[in-house]
Amino acid sequence: MHLLEMPILRCFWKCLKNYRLVMHPTAPSPSFLYTPDAPNLIADRQSESACIYGSRKIDLIVTKSVSRFARNTVDSLTTVRKLKEKGIEVYFEKENIYTLDAKGELLITIMSSLAQEESRSISENVTWGQRKRMADGKVTIPYARFLGYRKGENGLPEIIPEEAETVRLIYKSFMEGMTPGMIVKMLMEQGVPAPGGGDKWYTHTIKSILTNEKYKGAALLQKKFTVDFLTKKQKVNEGEVPQYYVEDSHEAIIEPEEFELVQAEIERRKELGKAYSGGSIFSAKIICPCCGGFFGSKVWHSTSKYRRVIWQCNHKFKNGEKCTTPHLYEDVIKEKFVQVCGMVGEYKEDFLRSCRQIVDMLSDCSAFDKQIGNLQIRADELTAVMQAFIKDNAENAQDQKRYSQRFAEYEKQMNEVESNLQSLQHKKAERLSRKELLLGMISELEKTDMMIHEFDEKLWRLMVEKTTVDTDGKLTFTLRNGMEIKV
Repeated sequence: MHLLEMPILRCFWKCLKNYRLVMHPTAPSPSFLYTPDAPNLIADRQSESACIYGSRKIDLIVTKSVSRFARNTVDSLTTVRKLKEKGIEVYFEKENIYTLDAKGELLITIMSSLAQEESRSISENVTWGQRKRMADGKVTIPYARFLGYRKGENGLPEIIPEEAETVRLIYKSFMEGMTPGMIVKMLMEQGVPAPGGGDKWYTHTIKSILTNEKYKGAALLQKKFTVDFLTKKQKVNEGEVPQYYVEDSHEAIIEPEEFELVQAEIERRKELGKAYSGGSIFSAKIICPCCGGFFGSKVWHSTSKYRRVIWQCNHKFKNGEKCTTPHLYEDVIKEKFVQVCGMVGEYKEDFLRSCRQIVDMLSDCSAFDKQIGNLQIRADELTAVMQAFIKDNAENAQDQKRYSQRFAEYEKQMNEVESNLQSLQHKKAERLSRKELLLGMISELEKTDMMIHEFDEKLWRLMVEKTTVDTDGKLTFTLRNGMEIKV
């Protein structure tokens, strides 16, 4: 008797401690099983072994109530009927119901329906409470597997210094050019504990840490929501339910401007795709004007005292056409950037003023909002028309060929509206991301002396959009505000 071939019973046997297997009062040759850890009880998920005590089958399963047996009416009845086929009876103590009794199934149907409605009511109450907390700006963090924070005495997130250093290292390494995979390898080699106390890091863990706004002291609440209270299935919130963004909800581990820099760098690498190698802060930043490709690093005399790192076009000797741009020494790139900082430093206030003007311009998204609003109205109108059209076809006889043609036209219009809507939303997000990036740069430059004498990696990451190499070896630095400086 392989009861475990029934999927719903796998969990049932695994959680056997909630049940007691006892003697049926009318069974002629009853079997006994008092403890869930009885030596002869086999409940193996992988082998799907039979659940047998000794040489006898189970006669009766006693459970506390119908609500503990299954989540809904269908599951209850399906399981009870499958057990009946095996000659096994289920007794519900609270309701005093035996499933082999003539009235058993009717009573189970009624009680299961009541239990299902009770589950729905409890779920709705819990959901309301959670959403009320979110609306009030109360932040909840899954501390057990969240790196860097623990629950403080006041109930708010509190920084764990040792773990916070790991978070800062991850952000720093990423902005220095490392990919999530490289960061995983580095942390594993250093023996740094993973979130939750494990010893293994994963790429998706690094990506989650790099994109989680909680590390900058903010919180986006209700990123996901439960679709069905029975299955507990969750879905990413795409506007179906309200989201709440709480600023300065707790102490930050990462400065907001650094967090925005990382988000901009993530988007930049997505656009570059495989062109990004992640070997250096100069990766995918230096451009060849001849072919439009990127410069890559090469090492000359790697095993001698004359070792030098040079940068040259990755397509310089490919496809039979040699690019005319010269190679660059890494030291020269750094020296020229120091010169750029000096030039900006001379007119620092004017530079910052122009950046603030661009921020003001980028902050105005009214045109995007108007277009997005119009498209959303149009999408709602098309949805209503399509639903009415489908309903009319179901209720009245129509030419199905013509119906299919008209429905295809509606679908085409809807796809076009959705495509335009997504495009506008993406452009708006890019605009706001650029604004946040400039705000971060302004904030940092206001407190930084631009007249530097040595290369500063942080300033490079903050200021430089790209660098173009001319055939004469001169470099044109394009800064975040669109300004170009040739040195």
